[in-house]
Amino acid sequence: MQNHTENGREFLYAPRTAKLAAGLYFIATPIGSARDITLRGLDILANCDVIAAEDTRSLRHLLDIHGVALNGRPVLPYHDHNGAEMRPKIMAHLAEGKSVAYASEAGTPLVADPGFALGRAAIAQGYAVTTAPGPSASLAALTVSGLPSDRFLFAGFPPPKSGERQKFLAELNTVPATLILYESPKRIHKLLNEMAQLWSHDRQIALCRELTKKFEEIIRGSLAEVIAAVSERSLKGEIVLVIDRAEKQIADEATVIALLRERLKSERLKTAAAQVATELGLPKRDVYQLGLSLDSAG
Repeated sequence: MQNHTENGREFLYAPRTAKLAAGLYFIATPIGSARDITLRGLDILANCDVIAAEDTRSLRHLLDIHGVALNGRPVLPYHDHNGAEMRPKIMAHLAEGKSVAYASEAGTPLVADPGFALGRAAIAQGYAVTTAPGPSASLAALTVSGLPSDRFLFAGFPPPKSGERQKFLAELNTVPATLILYESPKRIHKLLNEMAQLWSHDRQIALCRELTKKFEEIIRGSLAEVIAAVSERSLKGEIVLVIDRAEKQIADEATVIALLRERLKSERLKTAAAQVATELGLPKRDVYQLGLSLDSAG
């Protein structure tokens, strides 16, 4: 690849000049290293008619690093707080037959980033929607975690409220797939401790911090080992947790009955059966029917 010079600065990337077809282009942007942007992503950003970005300052910095000139093109902010206001403006550009590129602040649009409503609106109005794939914190973490990747579930950010978070974790406990969660540094210790209260301490996890950045760190081990490794530390930066699927345990009938009787002391049958079924990974209908037999037997 030939270097090119612009305004006295030399860049490795030499943008291709090509007219883009009208439509909406989702652009994945680096989660750390600026060099992780794809060449196609840069080509689209260099040639589109309009740019929309979750964070316009971050995008302008990325373009400056790679020597992509704006040449007077509009750069529109589009994020969770102004979507209703900005979508009609972006739709108007598409209606005029323009090419619009939307870039997340970091990573792949729609993966814990804005863009879903924008994509849905463009599709509903018949505009072409495509993507320039690239960096993703969830897939990067899965790649380095050492945990099974044949089946995985991206579950996003856990709810901030304790009660909702515990329900969230209980529902994920028996999912037969590797789990991927995002969490803030401020709540990571609380999340790990609540996981330890609900899940096996031997469950394997990988805590991935600051992926692709200078201080990248991956802590692997059992849930108990990772908690011990970070308990005295104040963690910083973006955190991705990758969690191995729980070992499938087959509960005998005596165990199910004992748990049901305990839950029935404070809950109605339907609720008790649902809780026990979730905890043991059993069909709710089967547990409910067993509960009915207990009721009839007194």
